[in-house]
Amino acid sequence: MSADYFAFYDLPESFLPDEKALKAKYYSLSRQYHPDFHATAEPEEQERMLDLSTQNTNAYRTLSNFDLRLQYILQRHGLLEEGKQDLPNDFLMEVMELNEQLMELEFETDPAIASTVQSEVERLENELEAEARPVLTSYVDLPEEQRPAALLQVRTYYLKRRYLLRIRESLSKFATRS
Repeated sequence: MSADYFAFYDLPESFLPDEKALKAKYYSLSRQYHPDFHATAEPEEQERMLDLSTQNTNAYRTLSNFDLRLQYILQRHGLLEEGKQDLPNDFLMEVMELNEQLMELEFETDPAIASTVQSEVERLENELEAEARPVLTSYVDLPEEQRPAALLQVRTYYLKRRYLLRIRESLSKFATRS
């Protein structure tokens, strides 16, 4: 299991942490652990400070990025294991037409189809965001027994988001070819 970055920063596990507190903690620990400030220390202490400085950088890089933070939390709870990333059938049915339109674009560039796919992806992303926002916001205050259900909802949100991102990337690839 990887390091607990929330514990490292003395912050509660949250999908939407206080970004100012996160940045303040990062800068504070950067000053505290920076290897240059420990250049005259014993080699073991220098190594320890280097490790802590690296952990601080990794923690901030992960927790300050929304997508990496989602992935990190879900992985810590064992929810992104290989082979367990099924998407709900209703979502797959909803995006099947988008995938078919993407296949058409692969063979023949059509700005109208590209625009339709773009609009539909944006609509789905907006719906997804509106659905997930209450869970993401309330997670930090949930009682421990309610967190597993919330984590499953966030997992579905994360997987759907990634799927829509792949569609968006395919769409931009076809757009650059025209």
